[in-house]
Amino acid sequence: MSESSPTVGELFKAKAVTDEQVSAAVEMYLSDLEAGIFPIAAGYVVDVDAAVVRHLWASHVIANEESSPGLMRAAVRTAILLARAQKA
Repeated sequence: MSESSPTVGELFKAKAVTDEQVSAAVEMYLSDLEAGIFPIAAGYVVDVDAAVVRHLWASHVIANEESSPGLMRAAVRTAILLARAQKA
């Protein structure tokens, strides 16, 4: 991990974040598209709404009414994994 805030993906690779935690963040966002801060791991939070807004592909997939639920989940998951986690 780098000196700056790690990405959720870096925390995942380091086993500080589980697949279940990432999936819970995805489901929270999909149930409330204006969801904000999610406690992703011990001592870390991620702004899931900002993560999706900043990720061009994910924001386009979410905005497209024809996107399948599976595609939306994959897009949101990608955006969350690439987002920088912040210390809580």
